[in-house]
Amino acid sequence: MKQESDSRMETSALASTSAPHPTAAGKAPIETDAVIVGAGPVGLFQVFELGLLEIKAHVIDSLPVVGGQCVELYPDKPIYDIPAVPVCTGQELTDNLLKQIEPFEPTFHLNQEVTVVERREDGRFNLETSAGTRFLTKTIFIAAGVGSFQPRTLKVDGIEQFEGKQLFYRVKDPARFEGRNIVICGGGDSALDWALNLVGKAESVVLIHRREDFRAAPASVAKMKQLCDEYEMQFLVGQVTGLETKDDMLSEIKVTGADGVTRRMPLDDLLVFFGLSPKLGPIAEWGLDIERKQLKVVDTEKFETNVPGIFAVGDINTYPGKKKLILSGFHEAALAAFGAAPYIFPEKKIHMQYTTTSPKLHKILGVESPTFD
Repeated sequence: MKQESDSRMETSALASTSAPHPTAAGKAPIETDAVIVGAGPVGLFQVFELGLLEIKAHVIDSLPVVGGQCVELYPDKPIYDIPAVPVCTGQELTDNLLKQIEPFEPTFHLNQEVTVVERREDGRFNLETSAGTRFLTKTIFIAAGVGSFQPRTLKVDGIEQFEGKQLFYRVKDPARFEGRNIVICGGGDSALDWALNLVGKAESVVLIHRREDFRAAPASVAKMKQLCDEYEMQFLVGQVTGLETKDDMLSEIKVTGADGVTRRMPLDDLLVFFGLSPKLGPIAEWGLDIERKQLKVVDTEKFETNVPGIFAVGDINTYPGKKKLILSGFHEAALAAFGAAPYIFPEKKIHMQYTTTSPKLHKILGVESPTFD
């Protein structure tokens, strides 16, 4: 699985161009049949449906891991409406989809957004990400769920200047916090998990949450309270309402408690886990028809947008009768793959085949053809 870091961002409306797009490093763009924007369950299944038609895909996602909303928001919560699967977690669903698409060897480009989409005169698209990765693709499949997920930020005047220096919304290098005085804000799994992880490694760990109740796993909450009883860490009910600096560094935060009293708390680093907020982001600049932050599909035969060659599947799209269900997204991915095939194989007639009986599909999937009596 290929992971690349986010380095810069720019947006561009959908334009027409005939010239190849050189990469920032002078390299030629990656030429491919399909680019899938979004690595959630529907984006992963889109890889499968394209693969059955012998269409290779690259997958781009703004998150550092695959799985989308299922993994970010409820990796351990049960899902009951996947056909033939009575119950599975978001993580299990993602793991099984990854196993299912292994024969097609998709390339993942994580931790980056698609920021530029330009339609060429030959019908293909120049596409660029915030990390500078560039593509020349025949088709684009937008499976971005409700949009890219951005961390909910701390609303304190002046705090943004310390982001990436002493203020962090994601942990990329846990060793960075060893031996330091850490304050963690939040009441979900991420906040509890990192608090428990850093105890014994950081010089001190203080967890701040606006109330006594938590959204995190009960076992994590119990462990946190045990560590507090053992004086290994601290927990405070309150909210960060201000800050103090010294020598251009964040030196203290002001925490207002449930009793209305504001206290000063020294710290070296502040980790904030308030959850993720979905945003349509640069997709809004691509010249696509949008209705209430969703992409309108031209018809439900191919799930193509108003721009030929760009398809929208899953929660990102809207049409009469739309139901925001994972199984609906799977259905849309299948039809979108067949709708895209003429762009990729214009001289080839695509026949409907079944994975149960087709020797060709068995070869593509790397399985033996069964013998029926």
